[in-house]
Order: sequence, then C-alpha cells, then structure tokens
Amino acid sequence: MAEKQEPQDTPVAAAVEEKTVNGQPITEGNDEGTEEDVAEALFPLTISLPHDDSIKIHIVVSPQEQIHELRQSVIEHPDAFQYSCFHFEHEGERINDFVQISDVKGLGPEAEIRLVEDPYTEKEARIHVIRIRDLVGAAGDRTDTLHGILPGVSLFDSVAVEAKDVDNVQASTYDFDAPAKTSALLPKEEEPAPRTIKSVSLSPWNPPPYHLRQKGHLLYLLITTNEGEQYQITSHVGGFYVNKSSNSKFDPSPRAAPKAYSAHSLLTILRQISPSFPDSFEALLQFNNRREPLATFQMTNAIPVAPWLVPSQSSPLCAHSSDVTRTQEGYLIAGVDNTDTLRDWNEEFQAARELPKETVQDRVFRERFISKLFADYTDAAARGAILVARGEVTPLNPTEGRDAQIFVYNNVFFSFGADGVGTFTSEGGDDAARVATGKDVNGVRIVNQLDIDGLYSPATVVVDYLGKRIVGQTVVPGIFKQREPGENSIDYGAVEGKDVIAADERFAAPFEKLSQALRVKKHPVWDKDGKRFDLEASVETKGLMGTDGRKYVLDLYRITPLDILWLEENDVDAEEDGVRYPHRMTVLRPELVETLRTLKWSEWINAEIARIKERSAKEKSENKELEGSNAKKDTDDTEMEEKIDGSNFSFSLNPDAFSGLVPQTAEEKKEMAADEEDVRNACKHLRDVAVPDFVNDIQSSSLPFPMDGSSLAKMMHKRGINMRYLGKIISLCEGPRLLRLRDLCLQETIARAFKHVASKYLRYLPMPLTSTCIAHLLNCLLGSAFNSKPVAGIDESLKSLYPEADLSFADVSPESLRKEIEMQSAQRFKVPLAMSPSWYTQIKHLQLLREVSLKLGLQLQAKDFQFTSEPSSTVEKVTERANGEGEKSKRKKKKARDNSPSSVASATAPSTFNADDIVNVVPIIKDSAPKSSISEEALEGGRHSIIQGNRKIGQELLLESLTLHEQIYGILHSEVARAYSSLAQIYYQLEEKEAAVDLARKAIIVSERTIALTYVKHALDLWKVIYGPDHPDSITTLNNAAVMLQHMQSYHESRMWFEQAVAVCERVIGPESLQAASLLFQLAQALALDSEPKAALSKMRDSYNIFLHELGPENNNTKEAELWLDQLTQNAVAIAKRDKDAQARRLRAGIKFPPRHLAGSTSPSTATAVLNDKQKPTKPDARSIDDLLKFIEGSSAQKKTTKKRTTRAGPKTRVGAAS
Repeated sequence: MAEKQEPQDTPVAAAVEEKTVNGQPITEGNDEGTEEDVAEALFPLTISLPHDDSIKIHIVVSPQEQIHELRQSVIEHPDAFQYSCFHFEHEGERINDFVQISDVKGLGPEAEIRLVEDPYTEKEARIHVIRIRDLVGAAGDRTDTLHGILPGVSLFDSVAVEAKDVDNVQASTYDFDAPAKTSALLPKEEEPAPRTIKSVSLSPWNPPPYHLRQKGHLLYLLITTNEGEQYQITSHVGGFYVNKSSNSKFDPSPRAAPKAYSAHSLLTILRQISPSFPDSFEALLQFNNRREPLATFQMTNAIPVAPWLVPSQSSPLCAHSSDVTRTQEGYLIAGVDNTDTLRDWNEEFQAARELPKETVQDRVFRERFISKLFADYTDAAARGAILVARGEVTPLNPTEGRDAQIFVYNNVFFSFGADGVGTFTSEGGDDAARVATGKDVNGVRIVNQLDIDGLYSPATVVVDYLGKRIVGQTVVPGIFKQREPGENSIDYGAVEGKDVIAADERFAAPFEKLSQALRVKKHPVWDKDGKRFDLEASVETKGLMGTDGRKYVLDLYRITPLDILWLEENDVDAEEDGVRYPHRMTVLRPELVETLRTLKWSEWINAEIARIKERSAKEKSENKELEGSNAKKDTDDTEMEEKIDGSNFSFSLNPDAFSGLVPQTAEEKKEMAADEEDVRNACKHLRDVAVPDFVNDIQSSSLPFPMDGSSLAKMMHKRGINMRYLGKIISLCEGPRLLRLRDLCLQETIARAFKHVASKYLRYLPMPLTSTCIAHLLNCLLGSAFNSKPVAGIDESLKSLYPEADLSFADVSPESLRKEIEMQSAQRFKVPLAMSPSWYTQIKHLQLLREVSLKLGLQLQAKDFQFTSEPSSTVEKVTERANGEGEKSKRKKKKARDNSPSSVASATAPSTFNADDIVNVVPIIKDSAPKSSISEEALEGGRHSIIQGNRKIGQELLLESLTLHEQIYGILHSEVARAYSSLAQIYYQLEEKEAAVDLARKAIIVSERTIALTYVKHALDLWKVIYGPDHPDSITTLNNAAVMLQHMQSYHESRMWFEQAVAVCERVIGPESLQAASLLFQLAQALALDSEPKAALSKMRDSYNIFLHELGPENNNTKEAELWLDQLTQNAVAIAKRDKDAQARRLRAGIKFPPRHLAGSTSPSTATAVLNDKQKPTKPDARSIDDLLKFIEGSSAQKKTTKKRTTRAGPKTRVGAAS
C-alpha cells in the first residue's frame, strides 16, 4: 500500500515493535537471546484428574495463553475425553476460565493444577450429550439446509493413500492425452468406521416434569448398546445414571444393583453398560487417527465450500441412514424454548468493536471475537436468506409488491436486491439495485477493516440463491422509528433521493476520517432548492444516529466515482447499435483509486526531491567561494528527507462528480469542472494503463496465468479492473500465450452472461420446478450437439399446483439462448459474440459447466456427461438409465412413476442433463468480515526482518503470525490457508524443506475445504477439469515433475515428462521461444541420460539455434548450449564409428548380426522412444550419474572436453521464471 512510503509508522514497524517475548520487546540487539527467551516463555504444566491421582496430563503452555485455551487442550487429550463440565484449581483456589495463565498467582514451571468436576446445568448437559455422540461415532449424518452435500470434503487422504501404494515408476506413468475425469473431484469410498454403540438419543419422557426439575433432573436419554440392550438414562446435576424407566413406564429413579451404573460423564456410563464398548471405541480412535486431522476437523469460523460435483445418492458417501436423534438435534443445541440461538446481533457487533485494543493481547482477543461473531452471523443470515427465498418467512409489509417486501428473521433484517420502491429508477432499475447491494457489502467490509473509532456499520451479508439476491443486515436501533413531522429520517447525506439533504455536524468528524482513508474529497452538494451543503462523503452515503447513541454509516455503494468514460461510450454505442449498458452504477474500484494515489505520491516525492536538489545546487553555487562548502554538501544530502513533509501531499476524488449535481456560482462550477477532470483522468488511467499493463504482465509472466474465472476475477480486481472490461482485455490478446487468456476471458464472459439469463428465469419460479429449469437451460447451452432440440420435462402434476408460475423457460431453445447470451455479452462486457456465429462450437464444455455451476451454486451428480453425439458406451448407459429409457427399469417402475410427482418419465430423446442431475443448489454468499490486522502485521514484519537479514527475529515473527492466524480465524479458514502457503514458500527459500513441505500440506487441505501428488498427477487431473489441456503454467509443473524423476534416477520416465513439457510449450508459447529453447536443453540432457545420444544431439541443436537467433552468440545460454552440442556431436561420431568397426569385425568373421539399433535414429519423438524402449530392460538404469556421464562423453578413445558438467546444469533462462 502507498502509506508504507510515507514518513510515518508502518504496519511492518508496528509488528516488529509489538513483537514481545515474556513482555520484553525483541529488537536487533537481542538477536542472540531470542531462542533462550522463547524457551523460557514456554513451560510444562501438570494437570491431575479426579478419581485417580495416578493419571496426570502434561501440557506445555505459554504465559500468554488463556485458561479456556488450556481447557480446550485438556478436553482433546485422550485421557480426558470424558470431561466437558469442570473447572481448574490451583492450591485450593478456583481459576477463572477467562484470565491469562500469567495472571494466576504462583502458576509457573512444574506447577500442578487439579481438574475438578462441576455440577451440570441443562445447557451443559445438552452440550455434553452432543460431544459424546460425536466422539463415539453415534451422531450419524447431519442433514444441513445451508452447506449442501459433502461440504468441506477433502480429497487429501485418498490421494495420499494412492501415493503410498505406488513406486516411482508407477507414479510417473501418466496419460497426458486422456480426457478430463470428473472422478478426480470425488473422494474415494472408505470402509465404514467401527460401530461403538447402536444409538444415543433423547428419551420420549423428555422434558422432565416440574417436580423432578426441582430435584435436579435435566434430560432423559435412551441408549441401545451393540449387545442389543436398551437403557434409560437420567441426566442429573450430579452426572448420569441408569434409571428404572421403560418405554411404557416412567420411573427416573436410580436402578438397584447389579445395574446401578452412575458416573459424572456419559462416556464412563457407556463403558460400564456395554462390554464391547472399550475395544470398539479404541478401534474407532485408531481408525480416525489414520486420517489427516485437518481433513476431519469441524469448521467453526468459515463456511465450508460445497463441491459442484457430488457422488450419486446411492453412493455410501451420500447414504441417508435412519437416525431418530437427527430430528432431536435442534432441541439439544437450542434447548426446549429455542432461546439459545436468538441473539441481538447488532449489539454484539458494536460491543465487540468497543472492546479495548491497547495491548497485543487485547487486539488478539478482540479480533478473534469479531472473527467468530462474523462467522456465526454469516451462517445465521445465509440460513434466513434461504428461508426468505423459499417463501417461508412472513414479510413485514405483505401488501407491497414482491421485490419491495422486507423481513425480519432471527434478528436479521432481510430485503431483496431489486428496485422494489423505485429508488434506482434513473440509475437502471433492478440491475442497478443488484449491483448497488454488491458494492455496499464491499464498502461495509472496507469500513470494518478501517475500524474507525466512533463510527459503526451494520453487519451485511449478500446471498444469491436461485436467481434472487437477498441482503441480510443487522437491525440498526432506530431505523424503523417514526420521526416527528419535519424531522429527517437520515441525519447525514441524501434523505429522499437528492431533493432533501441533511448535514448533522456530529457526523462530520468520523466521516472526515472515513473519507481520508477512502481518498474521498470533501465537496459541496445542493438540494432541490439550490442550498449548498459541504459533505465529507458521497451524497448517497448516509449517516444515522441510532437510538443507542451510536453513529451508523449506511449505503456504502458509492465510495468511489463513476467510470464516466464507460458511460459516455455506451451512450454513443446505444445510438449506433442499440446496445446499451443495463445500468449507471459503473463505479471505479477502490483498488484503482489506491493505485492512482500511490502513483501520484511517487510523482510528488520525485518532484520534491528534484526541487530540493535544485535549491541546494543554487545555494551551493551562491556559496561556492565560501569556506566549508564541502561540509555543507554532506549536511544538504542528509537533511533532504527531513525537508520533505508528507502532510503537504493530498490525493482525493469527488465521488459525486458526473452524478447530476448542479453548481450555483461560477466558482462552484469551476471547482466541479476540476473535480470532473480528475475523475476523467482516473478513468483514462484505467483504460490506457491498468488494462494494457495487466495483459502485458501476463504475457511476460510477471503475473501468474489465471486458472479459471474466479482467479481471473481476483487478479483483475487486485489491479482495480472491473469485469466489464473483459471485452477490452480480449481485444488486446495477441500471440500464442495470450490466445489462452483470450479463450479464458471468453469463457468467463459466456458463464457470466448465462448466469444473468438463468437468474431471469429462476427468480420467481417455484422451488420444485427449479431443477427442471436448470437442466433445460444447461441442455440448451452445453448439450445442443448431443440433442439439438431439448425439451423441458415439466411434471404436469407440479405444473397444476402452480398455475400462476412463469414457465417461459420451457420455450427456450439452443438458438434463442445463444441470442440472449450474445445480447448480455455485448451489453455488459462489450464482447461481440454474434460476430463469430460458431462461438458455441468452440467452448470447453466441462470447464464452462464448472464455471456456471460455481456461479449459480449448483451441485450436480457426477457422471460422464455426453456433450456431443459421439458414441460412448459408458455414457450411453448412464444417460439411458438417468432418463428412464431402460426397458427393464420401465417395466418395474412404470406404475410407481405414473403415480409419483417427484419423477418424470421422459418419452423424448435423451439429453445431456435431466432434472435428477441437479441434486442441490447452495447459496453464493458475500460477507463483510474484515481481515485480522495484527496477524497481517506480524507476517509482514517477519518478511521485512528476513529481507533485512534478521533471520531469527523474522522466523519468530512468522511463527507468531501463524499462531495469530490460527487463534483468530480458527484452523480451518481461507486466510489461514493463505498464511500456510506464504510461510511454506518463505521456509523453502530459507532451505528449511521439511517445515516447508509440512506447511504446504496443511495449505492444500485447508484450501480444498474452504476455497474450492501422484500429488502432481492429481494436480494435472484437476487442471484438466478446471481449465482443460495446455494451461501455460502446467509447463512448469511438468518440468518440475521431470526434474524430480531425474533426481530419483528414473531417467526414461523423466524424459517422457520433459517431452510433454516441450510439446505444451510449443503449442502455447511457440516453438521458437526462449522457454522452448530452455526446455529443449533439459530434454536433450534427459535423452542423453536415457541412452539416446542421437535424439539428444538433435534436440540440443534445436535449442542452440533458438538461443543463437534470439540472444546472439555471446550470450551465456548460447555458449553453454554450444559446448553441450560439441560434446554430444563428438559422442555421436565416436559411437557411430565404434558400431561401424564392430559390424565390420563381425562381417570379417562371417557372423551376420543385425546392426545395433540406435534409439531415436529415425525420429526423436515420444512414439519412437516408446517403441525402441521394448528392446531395453524397463527397470531404471542402475548406473551412477558419473558412469552415465562417462558414457555420454564417449569411451577412452576420445579427447577430454574442456569442462565436465553435471546433467542438472542448464541455461539460466528457466521455465519457472519464463512461462
């Protein structure tokens, strides 16, 4: 960010200053003592357990840890699984759970604390039952209404098992030309976990009657053991015991001996009543320990990603089992009155913001609390939004139109992202309202990140679900309050349109801080009477004084100016061809404004330095005859920085420029004209600099090549480029590498256009008809080559239930859908698909299906989708079965199908998709949660220290950053995955390979569970599904895999991977490129190691010619290739001469042997190499590299070369940097 260049405290500096060990700041001076300080900071603690003094738990803790973190560590210890309701005591004194370990008097190294069981409350008892059910594997599958099927599933374990079962040669075999397999995205089926208990459920005798509640009864449980015995259990304040009740008789008093089992923990009771339980529980723990812990942990602070492809519902992975307790979990979680889940979200958020943040510990606690709060709120708001979309929540204003209705559910305020009341009529109606809600949630996130004292914002979540956009916000106190006559409903900003404007002075100070941070210029606005108001923010940004006395900022969708050049250009286009952009909410991105500010800051600094140098030179020339001029020269240079005052620099833009405001005086008009010119220059920078630079950086590999639409959007947004500029980017793509970028941009354009078209048809469609609609639209988009006239199989029984439903989607044909997509592409992205009439034949079907599914939240049943009419036996079977075409299936199920509204027999031709393939639709959620600032500061501080050479301090800060990430976000969170990945790269550069691999493994697991090899092979399989063949960055992956195989002395396999890398490079970048030359150089070395000297010579000659042509004869790469070429030429001549002499000797002796066949003599292609390989043993060459080098260099008869080189030497232009 630009602030780092200013002469003020930076986050990096703050992180280094704040880093402490045992309360002592780490500075460069105490570098040597760092390790000792850390060692002293951690100390062992002994915890003695109740009932058995011989069992003690030893845990290493930090003084900065809180007691409740220690409590969690104890609960997860195998010896303390049974405890959930307890407290700690030290020297007879109870320890508060919410204090730091360092605050407990006398608690230090070698101290011992006691775990003391507490009496249960009803809530504690419910939590204990839920925990024990999860622990013993009795929880069954949970049906979730939000997260979808297999949410957060990890493929790591199944891929890792494959990796262990194969050797290097097997692992290196890979079919590069095989089509993408959807099975690569599905987890492998596993053996079921050991069964410890048949069921743990709530008894029908719940809840306890009043007179027994008075005696301490909390719950009644029903347990069935593996032996088939059934027990009724009473949960009492003192623990659990077996009672005398049966299914027909109620008697919750304790049983008599020998079945008088009782214990404080339910786990202990299970051990007592079931003889097989201890062994089966131990087997379950061992079964769970075989899996990677990160792949099984439950997510607490992040919504797990839902896969777009899921197994068939008949798969064991999706099996729906009978479990009576599944319906009882709501009672166990929320209690009998369901009051545990009702929360005052707004008060919780604002109180959390008011928590102290003076010390590092304060900041960690505050940010962790806020992170958890946002996660809980996002989950609750998304669940409520789905209910609103399904019509299951009663509106507060049922007499209004559908889009104008508002709702309150679970203390969350919901409204539709549509122009229900005409607010955005002049801006573009529903399209403008939809964009405004998306911009608003981004604005709220920025305000939350800025964390300005005294300014509050409602937590905001936007949910896209089945064509509807729903906004969920916390209820601001006073927003529904009826104001007195003449009193404005808003205290700052526009009140009714822009006719009435309020400017309460109480909001000026916090809004000024906000505007400075957002680079917003203080500017005048005028109401309908021409009265002037000077506002700190956009007139659309509103301030509201809540009834709780807090100042709230609302409507943050206009924090940046309009992209006026886009609007003007589209108005011109509208006159020419009738294609008009759908709305006027074309604002610039905040990232672009920040980039501009950085640019202006650099220009200002350079101008200041030049001005100071000029003034100094002038002073020197005037005083050159005076003595001491040399001394003055030194002081001038050292004082230069002090003379530059950063406070004199300012950069800001007027967000209300070009928004229809009418200045009154000449001076005001002049000021507005200057503001408009600044905005116009910003728009020019976006078009003339930002977009071309983005394309050039991808071409030169300064930016990684995007993998899919999501990564493309992130990269564009990071550069401040809006998605509407996809057409501009496509027009700049020339050359082989950029043609791939062009194809990806076109695919993203089509996917986004289809999303808008599909949303139009889905928006008001009844829920049971949505699967039919989605399947039909997908058939028109992707299946027209298989069935050119798909028919929407609408169930007539459902159709009759919804006589008012808009079923216009049934009239859509592939041709009409293409026209709609062409119109949306031309309107929204300026991509003229209609100019190339056959665009739909060039799409990558599977990749486009994935993009569309991710954008609409579709979960499809995994199968081999048939997109074309080419015969495929497996696909035909799948399609036939899915469409109910099999004769046997028809005969068996005809009657049932005729009477069932949930299944439709298709009498028409089979299609690529049918309604049963659309298994589920999950919501697409955008939240306003801020990132943790302290963990980012520690990460930046660590990087900064390592760059400066302070390795120990740097590593300590990096580890501290990782700990902070895990503490604040929880282990499973996308931000934690990013931290793991960053640290893995840093540790790899520091030559700490083991730590780097461990962190990379964690990054993979957390990423796939929160973001949606053998490891390399699995990565290539995913590449084929996500992008398709020939992704530019796959060249590096193939090259790395080949080098790995070469290190393992699998020379033949290595050469095959190098050949594939060369083939992809020649197709993507070009056969005469430097990247191709570098790869050819490595391939030649690999061929030499694989005993193919003639083919090696051919490839090295090709490499040398490219280097010579591109870099000239004096370049080091050219010289190195020439040296190898000479060496390989001599070897080839010597080998040919030796073979000729040997053949002559045989002929003289009268022996007719066939001549030695030189591999690669006809062609250095892969096919020839494989053919010739049959004449060689398939096992890897057992000779050492030194022996191979001697063989490559020829036998003893040859001259020695000037210098020996190892096989790993190569040109300095490496593929990793170039491709």
